[in-house]
Amino acid sequence: MWAVVAVCVLAAGAAALATAKKKSAMTDKPTAAQTAASGDALVDIKTTAGDIKVRLFGDTPKHRDNFLKLVKEGFYDGVLFHRVINEFMVQTGDPESKNAPAGKMLGTGGPGYNIDAEIVYPRHFHKYGALAAARQGDQVNPERRSSGSQFYIVTGKTYNDSTLAQMEQRAQQMQVKEIFDRLASERRDSIMAMRRNRDMMGLQALQDELVKMAQTEAQAHPALLTAEQREAYKTVGGTPHLDGQYTVFGEVVEGLDVVKKIENVPTGPYDRPTEDVRIVSMKVVKE
Repeated sequence: MWAVVAVCVLAAGAAALATAKKKSAMTDKPTAAQTAASGDALVDIKTTAGDIKVRLFGDTPKHRDNFLKLVKEGFYDGVLFHRVINEFMVQTGDPESKNAPAGKMLGTGGPGYNIDAEIVYPRHFHKYGALAAARQGDQVNPERRSSGSQFYIVTGKTYNDSTLAQMEQRAQQMQVKEIFDRLASERRDSIMAMRRNRDMMGLQALQDELVKMAQTEAQAHPALLTAEQREAYKTVGGTPHLDGQYTVFGEVVEGLDVVKKIENVPTGPYDRPTEDVRIVSMKVVKE
């Protein structure tokens, strides 16, 4: 299923990171940091709950160009927000949702292709209003390639300094593990040979060496939040658990009140809204 990691799994997802002010503190007025950069595009999204305008980042060109192509083709016209989780995100883009009967599980549809990951982190992170691509999980998708059409808009929640510090600590621990796993994978043949020869001392020595190498590499690039991330997660909120795992390729610049309205609709099985919330149409405003 093309999906964002479920809420119950977010504690583990904090490895990738590897109440203050209310979300209403973020207005629809673009800040200086949101000023259109070279290569950015703008798209209007008309939904049954209201209108949303999103900026597509120029430094994620594969996702930007694909999104614009689908908009021009009318691909998104009529699709549902098929997965909505309060204080997390609202997800849409499954073409199979257009005529789906009530209660049907959705989230597997797409245009028939994937998009290479363009994870520009920490420049783009999962703050409130971020636009990101859904994808299949790491077990079947280690390259973290994106769905060709499904995307989500982050809602999330705010965090205090203590919680953010704990998340950073977990992220650093997982960072060491991921580096260790990579180093071990690069030495797979040697490890298998030592196992066949039952060279336990050799395996232990190699393990100790790889642990030290992983710790040294992690210390050179620690998994710490930037000042911008910390401020955003403490004030407007977001979903820091997903940082570095999914491609963030845009942000909402108008209509955050509409996103919040969608976030708060009643949902049933599979986190699907009990009353359909639908994209009516999309229009490219700037490319």
